[in-house]
Amino acid sequence: MLTLLLPPPRRATATATATATATATATATLRFYAELNDFLPPDSRQRDLTLPFVAPAPVRHLIELAGVPHTEVEVILLDGESVDLETPVGDGQRLAVYPVFEAFDARPLLRLRPAPLRTPRFLADAHLGALARRLRLLGFDTRWLNDLGDAGLVALARREGRILLTRDRRLLMRRELTHGCYIRPVTPQAQVAQLLERLQLCPEIAPFTRCTLCNGLLEAQPPAQVQSRVPPRVYASQDVFWQCQDCGQLYWRGSHWQAMCRQIQALCPDWALGGQGPATA
Repeated sequence: MLTLLLPPPRRATATATATATATATATATLRFYAELNDFLPPDSRQRDLTLPFVAPAPVRHLIELAGVPHTEVEVILLDGESVDLETPVGDGQRLAVYPVFEAFDARPLLRLRPAPLRTPRFLADAHLGALARRLRLLGFDTRWLNDLGDAGLVALARREGRILLTRDRRLLMRRELTHGCYIRPVTPQAQVAQLLERLQLCPEIAPFTRCTLCNGLLEAQPPAQVQSRVPPRVYASQDVFWQCQDCGQLYWRGSHWQAMCRQIQALCPDWALGGQGPATA
């Protein structure tokens, strides 16, 4: 068993360490499972952790003191009983903390969020613009704003019922945030794959139905309506175009449309190759 004195995400000074240890009146045993261990220091993974704290403290506090964002957690067992994030923890108690389950129906144990988001809608932070465009390509309502601070992003996610996507674990630890997802991969294609697998989104995709620039919905347009806006060779080769209802951007099935279809099918094998809609602007 390892005693964990400090939360890994913040670099604490020696004075802070001494103060935290001196004021701790209780200890709890925590065990994190599966990919939640990625948030812990290497020597703290896959083992019991003894965490000193001032009792009583809510479950959320202990989990994030260890460095794990609460949005990454799906089930918490306190001494074997499923609890929510605000349940108080006392001296000598044990927490087992589990991530989102992919192959196991955990609904009978869920206590963390009163209302799951039935329709997946996303908000990507400033560093995930490429991921936002790929999610829009798959048909997901995805906002991307690079001029909002952390508080603004959390407020917008709550107001519009969106899942906040970020690589900033501190952002996911904000108390007001109810739905978020830590994006582990670096490349956009791998990021999309992680999200589709974690949230089981393949049955929900609707490729080529949203504008990748602004997130607006696309609407089919007869060629005569857009003839003046496209090159003559494109007009001659296409029998239908699509226009964004919000920004007016035009799309059509360009030369790389089939390649994009194959990429989508690689992510979601059950999706029919070909699909509907455009791929080129």
